[in-house]
Amino acid sequence: MRTARAVSAGGVVLAELRPDAPVALVAHRSVRGSLQWTLPKGAREEGESVEQTALREVREETGLEAELIGPLDTIDYWFVWAPERTRYHKFVHYFLMRFVGGDFSDHDHEMEDAAWFEPDEARRRMSFANERKLLDRIPDVLAAQGAGGS
Repeated sequence: MRTARAVSAGGVVLAELRPDAPVALVAHRSVRGSLQWTLPKGAREEGESVEQTALREVREETGLEAELIGPLDTIDYWFVWAPERTRYHKFVHYFLMRFVGGDFSDHDHEMEDAAWFEPDEARRRMSFANERKLLDRIPDVLAAQGAGGS
């Protein structure tokens, strides 16, 4: 089995620039058919920076326009893609973003739903612990940017 690297990017989109602001999540079906609420993210296209990928994927998956506030963290994990007989080491670069326009009704067909959630409800809904941990970094990133920090 061959090994390859995959790079994706996404965002934690806040409705307002404050640590307790609602967070945008997207829902899609897992391979087993369960509904998973996650942060919007997707694969980097050729020639894109990870920042450009994050903004594009947020726009496509949520229907929202957002502006980049700053980097949150990079999550990495391994998975096997059986059809290609390939073991991937995936890196997902996440950025903190602020909502500036758009509407959830414009999310793409890959997502079953997209919605705002208060931070505590977002944590309960989110399917992956490594994504939940990103929410804990919001106050630090806001403080470093001089915006809404506590």
